[in-house]
Parts: sequence; structure tokens; C-alpha cells
Amino acid sequence: MKEPSRIGDRSTSDVVVRLRTHEGRDDWFYCHSLILIEKSKYFADRLSEDWPTCQILDSRNCVEVYCEESDFDHHVNFLRLLYVVIDGSLEDIWHGVKNALGILRVSVELECAQIVSACANYLEAMPWEEAEEDEILKIIPGMGLKAQPILARVQPVNPTAVLRIFLSAIKFATSSPPSAMNDLKTSAQEQLEYMLTEDDDAPLLTADQDVKFEVKECVKRLFTRFTNMLEALLCGPVESSYEKGKMQSFQSYLSDLSWAFQILNKLEIMKEFVNSWVGASDKIVLVVEQASSVAEIIETKSKVIEVAAKVLEAIGYGNVILPTAKRLHMVKVWLPFVRITKPLIDSATTNSKDAQELKIDGELWQSLESTFVSMVLTLPSEDQAEILTEWLGNENIHYPDFTEAFEVWCYRSKVAKRRLADMLGNHGMANSIL
Repeated sequence: MKEPSRIGDRSTSDVVVRLRTHEGRDDWFYCHSLILIEKSKYFADRLSEDWPTCQILDSRNCVEVYCEESDFDHHVNFLRLLYVVIDGSLEDIWHGVKNALGILRVSVELECAQIVSACANYLEAMPWEEAEEDEILKIIPGMGLKAQPILARVQPVNPTAVLRIFLSAIKFATSSPPSAMNDLKTSAQEQLEYMLTEDDDAPLLTADQDVKFEVKECVKRLFTRFTNMLEALLCGPVESSYEKGKMQSFQSYLSDLSWAFQILNKLEIMKEFVNSWVGASDKIVLVVEQASSVAEIIETKSKVIEVAAKVLEAIGYGNVILPTAKRLHMVKVWLPFVRITKPLIDSATTNSKDAQELKIDGELWQSLESTFVSMVLTLPSEDQAEILTEWLGNENIHYPDFTEAFEVWCYRSKVAKRRLADMLGNHGMANSIL
């Protein structure tokens, strides 16, 4: 039985493939025309009678192939693979995604359909690292239809599939799963926010009314569980209500609500959440104030502040419209809470070993201060006067700083009679003209 041909066997070789680079590299490979012609259209053309410049070297036909230095090894591997029976049984012949990608590039260039197909099958099945994926996205699109299956995993997804996974994820992310699943829940929350974020790319999901309804329902159920927990903590014995596990659950709810508000904000459907928070505010403050340890109080207050700041901002800047009574109620509940909480947290973050975990971004405090000023200035002047009087006599006068609100109130109050007289005069003149 005749032995199969082997690359480099000079005794049976009838053709030299001369791999050359522009940097001067020049390697000879003793090959067999039968194999080259059978497996590569490029070599079949080069070794045909139609190719007028085929050289004779060492009594053999010679085919020169120029390549970049970075692709030299891939060309060598390609030549060796021409001598291998590629039937799927030898998966380790590719030596990784990067090498297979290089061989694929050469196979397309030298027109070997068998190796192109085998490479494509390998790359399609293998996991990719981020750098490999970037390289694949640069190279594959220009390689023709045979290489296209490789890109199946990065093709745009059917909108129906996107909607299904979004709805499944939002239900899980708002389901308050056991603490052992917190990492999974956090991951789902991050991806949901990413899906709705407009950055260099458009949001992955267009939120129509049906999507908004489902999101509102999921958040409503989350808030209902939170409210039930508030009731349980307030109604149960103090000793059992503030056990570590229960307060951790309470903090977990606050984290989920903070995230949920971000989602609602992106979808511009915050009103129900804001109204629910307004209704629960008194109970939230009571629960926090009755917590047992100092560390527990600080950590819980930090999480409460994060949610309260978002709700107050939505109210203060008119993103959610509430009647005067509710706005006044929110100021009276949260102003004392924030005023006492800030120095407490500032002190804890200065002295505590866990300072970074407890620290609240300075921009949040500044934003919260601006929100309170805005809210106060929307209230009737008598209510403003009451709040400012209390502020001027409070030991925590530095935060929030109502100097701007005080100045505006003074100006409005001083010119109020003149403004009113002018308005009445103009109104009377208008009536006389009519």
C-alpha cells in the first residue's frame, strides 16, 4: 500500500512552495502538486498551464507566496493542514481561536474550501474572549458566505426575543429572591438598566405601553412587599423586629427600590412609585429611627437617603406633580431626617473602618439641598415662613442651607402688596376696557 505523501518529503515532492515576506524571509516547503491542486484553487491555478510564470526550482515547479510577517506561521500551518484528513475527529489541530482565525484568513485567500469550512465550524462552536471577538468582527464580514455562520452569536436579536427576556428579567429582578441569589439579582438589574440605556447605541428595547405596564406592575408588587415589611417591623416586638436578618432584608428592599426608581425614571413612569413613597414616608422614618445599633442605623439611613433623594428630586423639579399638602408633608418628614442624618453619616465615614461603604457621594447631598430649596419655594408663603423660621433657629443650620430660599422669600414678601396692587389695577383696567 502506497504511503500517504508528507509535506517536506523531498524524495516524492514535485513542487516547492516558497513562502516569502517583504522583510526578506524566504522559506522553502517541499510539497506535492496532487494535494495542492486538489485542495486549493489558488495552487490549482498557479500550477496550471494557464499560468505563464511558474518557475522551475531544484528541478521542481515553484510557487512563490508573499505574506505579511505576522501571517507567516499561519501560512505554514495552512500548508501542513493540506496534508491532514480534516473530518472533525482532530479538534486540537487549530490550537485556539486566534490561530484558527489566522488559518481561516489564509484559507480564504488561498481558496481552500475544506479548511475554510472546518475553521468556520471550529470558530462557530468555540467560546471567544473579548479581544478575539473584536478581531473576528473585523475579519469575518469580508470573508464571504462560508464564514458567516461564525457571526450567528453576534447578530441582532429578534425584538420578540428581546421583549421576552426583558420581561423575565424584570420579574426576577423585582421578586425579592433569597439573599443567596443577590448576585444573580444584581446582575439582572444591571443588564435591565443597560438594555434601556441610550449610549453609543440605541436602547435594546423600545418601551411601549405594554412594557411600561408590566414594569409598573412588577415594581408595584415589590413596593407592596416593602410596605408589608414596614408594617411587620412596626407591629412586632422591638427585640425581634430589629434582628440583623430582618434589617438586612429591609436594606435589600431599599436597594431594590433605588434601582427600580432608576428604571421607572428611564421609562418616565415614576408617578405611582412617588405616591407610594409619599404614603409610606412616616413609617419608613419610624422603622429607621427604632433600629438598634449605631452601625445598623447609619447603613440603613444611607440606603433610605438614596431612595428619598430620587423621589424628592422628582417632586422638587416637577417631574411628578403633587398637590401642595403632599409636597409640604414630604418636606416636614424628610427635612428633619436629612438634617440629622448628614452629620451622623459624615462622622461615621470619618471614623469608621468601613467608611467607603457608608460614604454618600457629595453630589447627592448637594443635589438634595437644591431639591429642598426648590420644594420650599413652591409652597405657600406662610408655609415657607414657618420652615425658614425653624431653619434659622436650628443647630444644623448649615445643612441644608436655605439662604437662597430665604432671600427669595424676603423679596417676594416685600414686594407682594405692590405686585398684588399692580395685578388688581391691571385687572380693573382690563375690565373697564372690556
